[in-house]
Amino acid sequence: MGGPKHVGEILLAEDNPGDVRLTREMFENAGVEGNYHVVDDGVETLDFLYRRGEYTDAPRPDLVLLDWHFPKKSGAEVLTEIRSDAALRDLPVVVLTGTQPELEKIRSESLRADAYVLKPIEPEECRSLVEEFCAD
Repeated sequence: MGGPKHVGEILLAEDNPGDVRLTREMFENAGVEGNYHVVDDGVETLDFLYRRGEYTDAPRPDLVLLDWHFPKKSGAEVLTEIRSDAALRDLPVVVLTGTQPELEKIRSESLRADAYVLKPIEPEECRSLVEEFCAD
């Protein structure tokens, strides 16, 4: 697997505390080091990305892990806004969802994400996502 890989800033947009913990653990188990920032709804995700409100000093993430089912604004709405903004559209966004049929449905309906991943994400997949989207 090689040594640790430092990715920089990871925005974990997830409203389930158990999934947040598990995702962080899987990335750490994969040897991926980074600064994790957690937001728990779609509006907060966009506030972080646009550096609004309490996020005025937020770093630009190197990778966004976006839950598809989200309060206030859905993952679909957040992804649409990211991809329609010239300042954000190049951010690597990985959509996270809970079931295989839903994953296939989202993948077929939206080609806007960089990757679509079934939760819980496995360590090998964490490492390959980082290697693909967060090149040093």
